[in-house]
Order: sequence, then structure tokens, then C-alpha cells
Amino acid sequence: MILSIIAISWLAMVLVGVPIGISMILVSMGYFYWSGLGLAFALSRMVDGLNSFPMLAVPLFILAAAILNGAGITNLLFGFARALVGHIRGGLGHVNIMASLFFSGMSGSALADAGGLGKMEIEAMRKAGYDDEFSGSVTAASSMIGPLVPPSITMVLYGVISNTSIGKLFLGGVVPGVLCAVALMVMVYVIASRRDYPRDSWPGLQAVGGLFVRSFPALLTPAVIVGGIFSGLFSPTEAAAVTVVYAVLIDLAFYRELTWRRLWDAIYETTATSASIATIIAGVSLLGYVLAREQAPQQIASLFLSIADGPISFLIAVNLMIFVLGMFIESLVILLIVVPILVPIALGFGIDPVHFGIIVVLNLMISILTPPMGMALFVVAQVGGIPFQKLARAILPWLIPPLVVLLLVCIFPILATGLPSLME
Repeated sequence: MILSIIAISWLAMVLVGVPIGISMILVSMGYFYWSGLGLAFALSRMVDGLNSFPMLAVPLFILAAAILNGAGITNLLFGFARALVGHIRGGLGHVNIMASLFFSGMSGSALADAGGLGKMEIEAMRKAGYDDEFSGSVTAASSMIGPLVPPSITMVLYGVISNTSIGKLFLGGVVPGVLCAVALMVMVYVIASRRDYPRDSWPGLQAVGGLFVRSFPALLTPAVIVGGIFSGLFSPTEAAAVTVVYAVLIDLAFYRELTWRRLWDAIYETTATSASIATIIAGVSLLGYVLAREQAPQQIASLFLSIADGPISFLIAVNLMIFVLGMFIESLVILLIVVPILVPIALGFGIDPVHFGIIVVLNLMISILTPPMGMALFVVAQVGGIPFQKLARAILPWLIPPLVVLLLVCIFPILATGLPSLME
């Protein structure tokens, strides 16, 4: 009965527009007051939830992406991607996906990708004669690649709460991330061929080479992060700080586009985004304690164990659950509440924690595309000036490529564990 009251109260607040983090805090505070634990204890739980050294990587990666964006790196990467694949049928659709793959190696955030590149990509496609539904759908779908390729804010959070190697998670996401990009490009080619969408002329090898050389310092960012972690030079959290320094240094040495004003804007953007994430984490810490006190994890675990008699059936149940939850709940909330419950069950079935982590993260990235609550859809609709209802209908076929990749990763664990195993 208590759990039902908590769930209904929380959902009611979300439906009337209360921010998710605030709604979780309010519901939990009500429980703490009702149970006699006291609000002081609730505040201490919120502080404890945020008191994590590895979580410092989150605002630092956000800052690095904001600096690179402020330095005009996104324009450069878009130009390089256009020279590289713009001549293929469906040109700017492929450019959209390739640019997201490049930018994901610096931002680690799907929403940063959708917001940072989205407006530029949609405007370019609109001028070239692509319809808004196609342009918006490609932009939203390609943004999901971001958290699959290192660095990844989602993987940092997963690693912290599941006690899984963040470095191995970074490597584990590379192959699925590339597969998602390839699958989406196949989708673009098929649709573009049917609709006879335009493509650019081949600019020549010299032009591509020149843009590659100019883009190379920025494209090197993931190698600096992963190489530093696995060489033992720094931890994942320290890697985030190194990425910020690296972003500033390559601008000073090569691009020289970052002004004091743009740096301030990057810091302001990071502060606002980090505060939003911190509010959700604090709310989840409170609500997680409430759920644990009411033995919700044990009930959920018992439910899964009753319907799953092996790793395959367990993964099917997990995929369905996250897919359905993702339609209505923000992916970060699902990650922070559900994963601590599911990881011990996955380990009990003998599922590799890195493999399970990649499956969960890929699931969560699909969830940002599923209406009615897909966050990437809201961002793309806003930056592209596309009606949300139109975009929500157009995105549905674009769920097929990542779902196919998810199925392959579930069936073939080596797609997620192959690269990490080479580093052992």
C-alpha cells in the first residue's frame, strides 16, 4: 500500500509538470516525515548520494564538451563529416550520423549532441531539400550514439552505481556504437534511395585530407581518455579533468576560437546541466532509500526470478521493462533506480557486468527516442523548430536499427566484451 501511494504520488507530480528530481525529493520527504525519520536525516541522505569522487567526472565531461562546442569544433567536425560521406545517396543524412559519431567522442551525452549539432544539421538538411520529419528523425536517432562511445556520462554513472570498471565500459561501447551508426546509415540510404534525396559531389581526396588534419586534434580526444585510463596514467575521474585541459590546449594551439565570453558561457551551461543532474541524483538517493526500506528491491528481484529461469529470459524481461519504462520516465532516473536492483540478479545468472552494462545503456539510449517522454525528441523539436507530434510519429521507424543492434549485443556478448578483454 505504501509503495502504491508513493508511485501514484510521484507519477501525479510528473504528469502535472513538476521536475522529476524535485518530485522524487518531495515524495521522499513526505515519507520521511510520515515515518518519523526526520527531515534532517533526509538531507544527510541527499548529501551522501552526491558525495562520490567518480561522479565528479560527469560535470567535467560536460564542461569539456561545452568548451569544444564553444571553440567551434562542432562546425569543423560537421564539415569533415560532410566531405567524407556527403557524396553517398542521402548525403546529409549520413553526415548527420557521422558528425554525431565524431562529436560523441568528446561530449559523452546524447542531449549535448542533439542540442550542439542538431540545429546546424537540421538547417543544412532543410536548405538542401530534406523534409523536416526525416531531418529531425535522423538528428534524434543519431544522438543516441553519444553515450555508447567513450567518454560516456551514462557509463560513468552506471559504473559508479554497479561497481563496474568504467574503463572497460568505455571500450565495451565502441563496437555497439559503431554498429548503431552503420545501421542508421543503412536506414538513411534505403529511405534516401526511395525518395531520391540529394547528395553532395565528391570534394576530392585533398579536401578530405585537409579537413582530417585540421580535425585530428579533436578526433584524438577518445584515444587520450581511453589510453590514459588503461595505461594507468589517470583514473576515469581524472580522465575527465584531463579532457577539460586537453580541450583548452588544442584550442590554444590549433583552433584559437575560444574567447573569454565563450568560456564563461561553457561554464554557465555546465553549471546549469550539472545542477539538474545533481537534483535527480539527490532525489534518487532519497527515493532509493525509501524503496529499500520498504523492500521494493526484494519484491522486484522475486518477480524477475519468477519469470526468468536463465540469462536469456532474464535479458528479455530486462529489455522489455526498460523499453516500457523509457516511454514515460527519464533515462537517468531508470538508470539510478533500476540498475542497483538488476545488477545482482544479472551476476547471479552469470552475465558479464560489462555486457549487462552495455545492454542497459543501449536500452536507455533507445528510451530517449520513444514517445511520449523521449528527451532527445523534445530537444530536437525545440532546436529544429519541428512540432513534437510530427517528430514523435516520424521517429518510430528509426527505432528499428538500434533495436536490431540491441538484439545482436544480447545474442553475441563478444560485441561488448571483446575489446575490454584485449586490455586485460
